Amino acid sequence: MNRALLPLTPLYAAAVAAKNLAYGRKWAPVDRLRCPVVSVGNLSVGGSGKTPLTLRLAELLRDQGVAVDVLSRGYGRQSEATAKVDPGGSAEIFGDEPLLIARAGIPAFVGDSRYEAGLVAEKETARVHLLDDGFQHRQLARDVDVVVLHRTDFAEHLLPAGRLRENFGALRRAHLIAMREEDRELEPELRHRGCDLPIWWMRRTVEWPEASRALVFCAIARPNEFFEELRRQGCDVLETRAWRDHHVYTAGDLAELAVLSQRYGAETLLTTEKDFVRLRPEQRQQLEAAAPLRTAKLTLRLADEPAAVGSLMARLGAAIPMRK
Repeated sequence: MNRALLPLTPLYAAAVAAKNLAYGRKWAPVDRLRCPVVSVGNLSVGGSGKTPLTLRLAELLRDQGVAVDVLSRGYGRQSEATAKVDPGGSAEIFGDEPLLIARAGIPAFVGDSRYEAGLVAEKETARVHLLDDGFQHRQLARDVDVVVLHRTDFAEHLLPAGRLRENFGALRRAHLIAMREEDRELEPELRHRGCDLPIWWMRRTVEWPEASRALVFCAIARPNEFFEELRRQGCDVLETRAWRDHHVYTAGDLAELAVLSQRYGAETLLTTEKDFVRLRPEQRQQLEAAAPLRTAKLTLRLADEPAAVGSLMARLGAAIPMRK
């Protein structure tokens, strides 16, 4: 917590309350797409597992024969275009997370207006829209709100002193909660805070290639969780380097990694899939000249996936577009 910014927190809280009041009283306009929308969001800034959960829900719905796509702002992209993500494109154009989703075989659409992105998607076919990082994006109507909670949320404060975009009272707008299975001891605290929503328990693992003497680097929201999970699974982590989430790698960054690789005698450079797609082809070649570049994959599963997807489809009802 940044105590110096605490005096500004009431101003932020008042602005959030005014915004929510405007949408709650229907004073602010809300756009509705023709097809159902499922939002996956959270209460805090930074990573909590929203995008991996969005991707897993898309896979589960697709396996049930449901036509599905993902709508995203495409954070950090340089283009302002509203477009379908080309799996062969670049993170500069589409954003790293939408590009990962598209490369997993799920249609993804980006736009500053998620409504406009949804309209582009619906020109192709009718689909269930998954809105990535959408809990606070109230301009777009949704049928289901799933909120992912991270254990640190329980001790955080509102912006700008802390990392919370909204307090726990905002969960009154939600329909489902998602939490990591290792955080089950926090359920009583969640109930104590007045939330009685069903919880989806998430199982997260990191799959990494056999990598000996690895220099591990990334630019994600919670890098230490990534590093510690690799160590826990037996990866020989020589040294780590982290940048801010969505960081655009520079020539200086690559030179630093090459120097560290030589200093520690690294036999492998290991990073996340999200970082890998952010690296341009020539940057990957530059790193490969220092040591083989490999990626670790974050996988997410729900503790009871048939029940989870069944409850989601029940909430969506008869409006679910099926694949043809």
